[in-house]
Amino acid sequence: MSRTDAFFDTNIVLYALSKEWEKASRSAELMRRGGVISIQVLNEFAVVCLRKYRAEWPIVRRGLQDLRESFDVVPLTLATHERGIALCERYQLGLYDSMIVAAALDAGCHTLWSEDMQDGQVVEGLTIRNPF
Repeated sequence: MSRTDAFFDTNIVLYALSKEWEKASRSAELMRRGGVISIQVLNEFAVVCLRKYRAEWPIVRRGLQDLRESFDVVPLTLATHERGIALCERYQLGLYDSMIVAAALDAGCHTLWSEDMQDGQVVEGLTIRNPF
């Protein structure tokens, strides 16, 4: 896979910080290959780090910086939003999941790594994969 073939959902990125060794190891292995995330992933990462892990801002900022340096980051645009809404309606995805799928499609990715969606589902040429 080239760097832009794989898009990472927030849950996969967060598992790299998990105490669940097998999931953390698998997530880290996939993430070392590089890939793409969206601004939504950065935002969700920050919220979970602050609320669930009760991390302080300097640590959250460092984590965000590491993600920005490790991945290509695609913006959330009005076009992404509109595509996400259409995907939500057509494929019966959750709203936030559809925005992740739309961003992955906009980035030209072929694989979306996510634990939250149906493993093996293909959406407009994008294959959703659960790495666990």
